[in-house]
Amino acid sequence: MSLSAPTQVVFWIAVVLAIVALIGWFGVLGIAIAGYSFWILLLGFVVLTVGCLLRGT
Repeated sequence: MSLSAPTQVVFWIAVVLAIVALIGWFGVLGIAIAGYSFWILLLGFVVLTVGCLLRGT
């Protein structure tokens, strides 16, 4: 298994998900998203990890 850099699209999707999770954690987007902020952040890291692992295949 070799790692490679993710594409820019995958990277920016992960960054946007991380920012939404952090904004949700601080309650700026409302209480509804605050409960899901951990899962949104985890999804961003999963997207980034999959982008690093599957690029070379």
